[in-house]
Amino acid sequence: MDHADLEARIAADFEDADVTVTAPRPHDDDHLAAGVVSPAFEGMDTLDRHDRVRDAVGDLLTREIHALKITARTPDELDE
Repeated sequence: MDHADLEARIAADFEDADVTVTAPRPHDDDHLAAGVVSPAFEGMDTLDRHDRVRDAVGDLLTREIHALKITARTPDELDE
């Protein structure tokens, strides 16, 4: 899975998003981590935030990505 493609796919679903996709395990591109910072998460709990990111990823989670660790924050939470 190309990280830049996945970043673009997630970012397309979130206004003013900063998205970073990494592979925490070397040479393992079907276990990924996505860090998403967006004001769209304001007022959402963790489960709802993760659901939004999974919705953006869509069917890639069943075809190309085995596991996706999600970190979803608002810009204000980065300053804390």
